[in-house]
Amino acid sequence: MLSTLKVVLDIQELDMKMIRLMRLKKERLKELQHIDSLRQELGKQQIEKQTEIGELSRTIASQELKILEIKERIKKLEGKQATVKKVDEFNALTQEMSSSERERVATEQLTSDLIDKRNMEEEILEKIKDSLKQSEESSRNLEQEIKQSIRLINQEGKEIQTSREALAKTADEEVMRIYTRLLNNKKDRVVVPLENRTCSGCHIALTAQHENIVRRGERLVFCEHCSRIHYWLDNEVVEGTTAAPKRRRRKLANV
Repeated sequence: MLSTLKVVLDIQELDMKMIRLMRLKKERLKELQHIDSLRQELGKQQIEKQTEIGELSRTIASQELKILEIKERIKKLEGKQATVKKVDEFNALTQEMSSSERERVATEQLTSDLIDKRNMEEEILEKIKDSLKQSEESSRNLEQEIKQSIRLINQEGKEIQTSREALAKTADEEVMRIYTRLLNNKKDRVVVPLENRTCSGCHIALTAQHENIVRRGERLVFCEHCSRIHYWLDNEVVEGTTAAPKRRRRKLANV
């Protein structure tokens, strides 16, 4: 492996930690958004239900006024009927009174139905209010825990970034440029060992010639399938990097 990759391997480990942190932070932020969206949805339902109840109340008030008007009309018709002497006029007033009475009954029934509906909607509104209150109480501690988690993530991220910047100053500029371009493209490890003649990044088998070139470590060698940079894990330059211990642990695990 090229000696220039030694620093890059350590930088890559820091980058992997940073990527994991950012993914965790994203998940935690989604949890916060989910909690907030649930609360907003309940708040929206509450407003919509209050608006609906308000409209029902206005309609009921209008219907009750209409009932009073119909009763007043019937009363006047009764008074007028008591004064007429002609049968035709009396019968006409009777028909008008009967029609008004039917209208009164129908209007009162409609008003009664609207009142029942309003009562039902008010019960639903109370349930929504209770759910909103419970949601706010139960989510308060969870929100605090998530925000604290995000603060710790940000703190760890700053520490990782500081270490990375210090290492980057000691790295080969050209190798770092290539590494950074690959990292930005894949968001994953881009400097990987060749194991059993297979790229440990894309897991595609390569040729013996490719393996020999990687073993010699005379130049950067890229995977012909995924463009990752290959290195030979047993190269002595690996000693002292974060890549070496992982290899040893795998060997011990296979014993």
